Amino acid sequence: MDGEARTKGRSGTRTVDVISAIRAKIAGRALGSGDRLPSIRSLAASMSVSPSTVVEAYDRLAAEGLIRARRGAGFYVSPTVMPPLALAEVEPRRDRAVDPFWVSRQSLDADAAVPKPGCGWLPPAWMPEAALRRAVRALARADASLLTDYGSTRGAPALRRLLLARLTEDAIEASIDQLVLTGSGTQATDLVCRFLLRPGDTVLVDDPCYFNFRALLRAHQVKILGVPYTPSGPDVARFEAILASERPRLYITNSALHNPTGATLSLPTAHRLLTAAAAHDLTIIEDDIFGDFEPERSPRLAALDGLARVIRIGSFSKTLSASVRCGYIAARADWIEHLVDLQVATSFGGPSPVATAIIAGVLAGGSYRKHMDELRQRLTRARREVARKLQGLGLEPWLMPRGGFFLWCRLPGERDATQVARAALEEDVVLAPGNVFSVSETATSFLRFNVAQSNDPRMWDVMRRALRARAG
Repeated sequence: MDGEARTKGRSGTRTVDVISAIRAKIAGRALGSGDRLPSIRSLAASMSVSPSTVVEAYDRLAAEGLIRARRGAGFYVSPTVMPPLALAEVEPRRDRAVDPFWVSRQSLDADAAVPKPGCGWLPPAWMPEAALRRAVRALARADASLLTDYGSTRGAPALRRLLLARLTEDAIEASIDQLVLTGSGTQATDLVCRFLLRPGDTVLVDDPCYFNFRALLRAHQVKILGVPYTPSGPDVARFEAILASERPRLYITNSALHNPTGATLSLPTAHRLLTAAAAHDLTIIEDDIFGDFEPERSPRLAALDGLARVIRIGSFSKTLSASVRCGYIAARADWIEHLVDLQVATSFGGPSPVATAIIAGVLAGGSYRKHMDELRQRLTRARREVARKLQGLGLEPWLMPRGGFFLWCRLPGERDATQVARAALEEDVVLAPGNVFSVSETATSFLRFNVAQSNDPRMWDVMRRALRARAG
């Protein structure tokens, strides 16, 4: 091949690269219908190609109808080219056994009789059924509007006042205008993401992290980065380096009884995280959904920060009922105003008045504290028993948590947890393989176990067979 042919070949390849980059931005919705494309010179500089290469790429895309040229105004995404958003296609296709959506579906859709040691909630027998039934019966005496009207935009005042008192127990000073109730903890996170993020922004999560954080962020079409998690919190050196190099807009974490590891944030780590966040203008979502499972309260970022750049969210799905759902957001008062508007736009009001009345009834009745005291004791026994059985199969807990119902365990012999989970699912046992929690997919040999969901003898028989099959 002579020099002229080689030059043309390189030029053609570069044109294809530019075309592929534009297609990817449109498919991932970083560029939406009617959006203006980068100027020819700016795109050429950012991709280290010649302006003529960009002109050729734009001309080809325009010929296909993907973009349109406006005389004197540049190039724009055609309004008719945007395909429906398929979340499963936002990232490269992955093994369904480690896809967050697939794992969630397996747990949510499984028959009640199916063992679910990989799910993230407690069995019905562990929940305060009697207190919930009393609260439901009280609804029969309530005003008819409670059963028929929309919820107020900020949520029921009675429950909000109870939550303010609970925030005070965590040394979080907040006023009533810094709190809004939401339809769930997941909706709380979603509303904050809608408020703060735009497609293409960078978001930092723990590695490993709660897998639905990853699923939700895919819907917001952002770049997801992971920071390695240690027994005392995120790796601070890596956290600081990522903030300096990548400038993430948001960090989402559990500070109390981290999911999936069960680790607890230390005070020195918390201080360094907040110092780095302030230096790099980072906002933090602190999900406290497992906080009530702690025997003694650990440091809270929201308390140390004073709700300046930390947003506290939570719900009672894990401690009271996943059926009667209600979440909350505690944040700066001016941000709460915008979040209320977003909730009106997306849900037309706050959470169900029926749900908030039931939760408020349980919290105000005094039975909740007794329920949680008993639950913590029961979970302590279950963690020890399940850890003993897992060790008998060769699985080692990464650490023994101070509370909660998760054990993050390494398989013997560096076996592939995805293969073990797939073999277990063939026998109707739902497991949670490590890489579903890991952005970097470096948790290949880990499984997360729910100790409260691990007392079915069938689960242990299936585990033995799955481990034997994958060892052979």
